[in-house]
Amino acid sequence: MSNIPSKKAQGNFSEVEGKYCVRDIKLAEEGKLLIDWAESRMPVLMGLREKYSKTKPFAGYKIAGCLHVTKETAVLIRTFQAAGAEVYWSGCNPLSTHDAVAAALADDGISIYAWYGNHEDFYWCIERTIDPRPHLTLDDGCDLIDTVHEKYADYAKTQVIGGTEETTTGVHRLRARQAAGQLYYPVFAVNDAETKWDFDNVYGTGQSTIDGIIRATSVLIAGKNFVVAGHGHCGSGVAKRAKGLGANTIVTEVKATAALKGILEGHELMTMDEAAKVGDIFCTATGVKDVIRKWHYENMKDGAIICNTGHYDKEINIPELEEVSVSKRTIRPNCEEYTLKNGKKIYLLAQGRLINLAAAEGHPSEVMDMSFANQFMSHLALVEKHRAGDKYPIEVIDITETQDEFVAQTKLEMMGIQMDELTPEQLAYINDYNAGT
Repeated sequence: MSNIPSKKAQGNFSEVEGKYCVRDIKLAEEGKLLIDWAESRMPVLMGLREKYSKTKPFAGYKIAGCLHVTKETAVLIRTFQAAGAEVYWSGCNPLSTHDAVAAALADDGISIYAWYGNHEDFYWCIERTIDPRPHLTLDDGCDLIDTVHEKYADYAKTQVIGGTEETTTGVHRLRARQAAGQLYYPVFAVNDAETKWDFDNVYGTGQSTIDGIIRATSVLIAGKNFVVAGHGHCGSGVAKRAKGLGANTIVTEVKATAALKGILEGHELMTMDEAAKVGDIFCTATGVKDVIRKWHYENMKDGAIICNTGHYDKEINIPELEEVSVSKRTIRPNCEEYTLKNGKKIYLLAQGRLINLAAAEGHPSEVMDMSFANQFMSHLALVEKHRAGDKYPIEVIDITETQDEFVAQTKLEMMGIQMDELTPEQLAYINDYNAGT
């Protein structure tokens, strides 16, 4: 194979040319057990698999995916495969691939290029999924879509039917691309679905971020001054969980409405300059670079812990942390101790990458069930439109309320929970513009 991955060349990797490149194919059985567990917790997606494995609507279509290689993602991949798709996959973050899951997928016949720690070969892996010229792209963070647009523009304009984007940062990038007139095919903003960002982002990020911090440090959360940068969907979820564990929660914000929500939820509002002096644990969740800078490090308490749960590692300015430090050492897995020039020690978790995936297992299966059901259904809509000889406009497309309600209602039914229904009289009342006091 040309362009041998530099990291792979240094170790014993499992590779079949044109098929997969993973850390160790011998981990497949371990990975399959993890996937089996996730399948038992994802009834909506499994229901879609049962239904569409019979009709195979994706037969003849290729899907390239760039999304965290977790046991939950594997359930989505298997569902696409069962519905007839030819699937190619890479991880969307260098530290978010579970090597056993990647091995299991490779053993299942999925063309996957992913391993934990593929920093230098990240885009090499993405390009291997583009080699077969897929009809559909599924992205988390927009790196796959950007690569297709920037390096394969003619193919993007003429052969790609459409795609989806999973996360807030990626949707922001897509909307900027559309505004600049540089979007070449339609993309569904899965992140903006109510059944995604009000559940996955809030409850999933909240729980898994705390899980990652505890695994990386084993510290007690109760009594700590816990600083969350950004009080959007993800940051609010983290702040709620930290507060629930007894932390004194502080939020920093640049948006007045988000800041006000944080105050009314019982968190203290500060600027990062103020919070840096009192925080014990810092977690960034903004999607913006340079949230924590060198003057913040210099003013932090001795022993402060810093981590990030945003998609990119740019929120924490690590080069400036290196600049104000005299030494660093790995003191435990996913925990690096920096000794500053002023003698204080600061602990950076998971190299500033997604703490919930780099140091833990990512979001719980139950919440990813809804997000990935939206992924599957959005791609199904793209394929059905294409088969009918039609196509969506080239723009960022919102998930319909009908799809959102279907996913939520199906989830409730799978949980054995019923809800009220409006009577015909109530429906008529709602739509009667003459109804008054």
